[in-house]
Amino acid sequence: MLIGQYTHTLDEKKRLSLPSRFRKELGKNVVLTPGLDGCLFLFSSKAWKEISIRLGESSMLQSDARSFNRYMFGGAVEVELDSAGRILIPDFLIGRVALKTRAVIVGVQTRIEIWNEKAWQKYNAGVESRADTLAERLGTIGIL
Repeated sequence: MLIGQYTHTLDEKKRLSLPSRFRKELGKNVVLTPGLDGCLFLFSSKAWKEISIRLGESSMLQSDARSFNRYMFGGAVEVELDSAGRILIPDFLIGRVALKTRAVIVGVQTRIEIWNEKAWQKYNAGVESRADTLAERLGTIGIL
């Protein structure tokens, strides 16, 4: 399971080092794709295959399904961890989330989220301020 958050520096070649704890679980080949809420998603090949199957089961006759599939698959790239555990992030994905020199890497169960540091701080502060309300809502539907 991928958990925890780490702040790492994006080098001049646009490579980002992944935490060693995550590397073992991810394997050497991963898929990087546009995420939600202003971040990038990073999946192991195995997790990406499972998501691909589920998304592939959506009806191509529904506009929302087509749009979301285009968003996820059209922006996805397969990347390989180098010997130092770094991934190369393509320019179009860097621009999409305005990554600068520092990125926050967040483990979220089966995926990693990669955030612009300031965007993460703002987003996380908002979630923290309403965590009790979110927990209560989840409790009403039987999640917690």
